[in-house]
Amino acid sequence: MQDALTSARSMGEIYKTAIDQFIQGLDTHFEEAVDMMMASNNHVIVCGMGKSGLFARKISSTLASTGTPSIFLHPAEAIHGDLGKVRHGDTIILISNSGETEEIVRLLPPLKRLEAKIIAMTGHQESSLARHAHVTLDIAVDREACPLNLAPTTSGLMTLVMGDALAIALMEKRGFQPEDFAATHPGGSLGRRLLSTVADHMVAKDLPFVDPKDQMQDVILTMTKARLGLALVGTADHLEGIITDGDLRRALIEQDNLLNTSAADVMSTHPLTIKPSASMGEAEDRMQEARIQCLVVTNDDGLVVGVVQIF
Repeated sequence: MQDALTSARSMGEIYKTAIDQFIQGLDTHFEEAVDMMMASNNHVIVCGMGKSGLFARKISSTLASTGTPSIFLHPAEAIHGDLGKVRHGDTIILISNSGETEEIVRLLPPLKRLEAKIIAMTGHQESSLARHAHVTLDIAVDREACPLNLAPTTSGLMTLVMGDALAIALMEKRGFQPEDFAATHPGGSLGRRLLSTVADHMVAKDLPFVDPKDQMQDVILTMTKARLGLALVGTADHLEGIITDGDLRRALIEQDNLLNTSAADVMSTHPLTIKPSASMGEAEDRMQEARIQCLVVTNDDGLVVGVVQIF
């Protein structure tokens, strides 16, 4: 009996071999499939049963998030009404390693009547699915990584690799950019960086202004109350400096009597500023470049209108 590490390494070697075969086996059928999907005026439908259905859901999700509208169709549900999701002339990817999955094969006649363009992903080029497809993508493998050569391990990997390859090729054909990706992921960090502005995330109320003559014990109380880790020295229309937690730490080392020191003696006199209309991506890049965690937000008249931070 093999130990766990040996089993894992053996699986990795089988996967490496399968990836090499995938690369070598790519041909014009792949290009035809990409062109067919590119030409689709509707959603690209992805369909599979069982484990292939799980892979189909992932492929459909990847397509949708990278610029190719896509929906998943469950083959068993399709023959009980969900076939209505397929429009005349639609492009559909049918996934079946054997090419003989009953629920998939039963869809072939109605799909033909709808004149759907069928892209088959199968490991058997002489199967019913392959014979009825307009384009067949080969996901055949020498063996499954499963020690019984039964569970769809290597074949599952090949299905996902083929799906990702299609998505990437389509992204490049469409000229898909980070801004496009952000548009489909508005809740993610990229969406926040590219789609939102400084004005969307800045703190604008109860900003911690202190007078340059204020003693540091009062400044620290203001900083603590505001919970921003900083104090703004001066006024909104005349900012003279900023005191951050970093400035406080340095002052503790350098000053013998910090609490009785004035804000003017501790502040940094040239705080970095940014406009409210700037993107959060620009703000984060500037903060990371300067190795700081906040920027003072000023409007076109130089008036302080907020503070934006990253953590």
